[in-house]
Amino acid sequence: MSILNKFSLEGKVALVTGAAYGIGFAIAEAYAKAGAKIAFNCRSEEHLQQALADYAAKGIEAKGYICDVTKEDDVRAMVKDIAETLGTIDILVNNAGIIKRIPMTDMALSEFEQVIDIDLIAPFIVSKAVIPGMMEKGHGKIINVCSMMSELGRETVSAYAAAKGGLKMLTKNIASEYGAYNIQCNGIGPGYIATPQTAPLRELQADGERHPFDKFIISKTPAERWGNPEDLMGPAIFLASDASDFVNGHILYVDGGILAYIGKQP
Repeated sequence: MSILNKFSLEGKVALVTGAAYGIGFAIAEAYAKAGAKIAFNCRSEEHLQQALADYAAKGIEAKGYICDVTKEDDVRAMVKDIAETLGTIDILVNNAGIIKRIPMTDMALSEFEQVIDIDLIAPFIVSKAVIPGMMEKGHGKIINVCSMMSELGRETVSAYAAAKGGLKMLTKNIASEYGAYNIQCNGIGPGYIATPQTAPLRELQADGERHPFDKFIISKTPAERWGNPEDLMGPAIFLASDASDFVNGHILYVDGGILAYIGKQP
């Protein structure tokens, strides 16, 4: 058997949350090209229809749901429908997330709680809903989209860093609790990726200069560029495939080397 068969997702059922665009869309596209059946959720009919059109333009038949992943009953209903229409979920990617760039002392409690709800509590809710089916089936892959903020702090992202740090530890605990059922739970930690969410940080200034944060990220990245969503495709396929069956509780940072780099000497 070819070693490449270990990376095939042929016939697998994958749920990628928040996969209407950006990182989630790229991961779902990669899974579809590797043979998986794709389900995704988003929060509005407008986003759903646009995403379905975007998937169709790529030749991908995806099943979309309007589902708030912070609502346990909604998630259970979505998971049940996926099982009935596509089959039991083999691969879950907890990708849905938000960030609010607000200094901590200016951030309202409700804003902090919203980030925690979507970025940390939702992965708990969705994982809890799919794990029983994985246990019954005898295998499963859960991939949590973590962040460099799972390891590092930075001004204005207290809620995001708290959520992503918690998600790293939730990843390790799911691996610890369900590894005996042949369920692997790992994380992907993207670096700074060029998506609509980070577009404001890459906008040219009025004087034609690059955004100061853009310059900062380039200077801190050995690859000297922002990542693209496509840079996450290979790592995501690896963690969803049989090739990673003995990889559990690991966070794979796809960051162009930022976490390994102290920076250039002034």
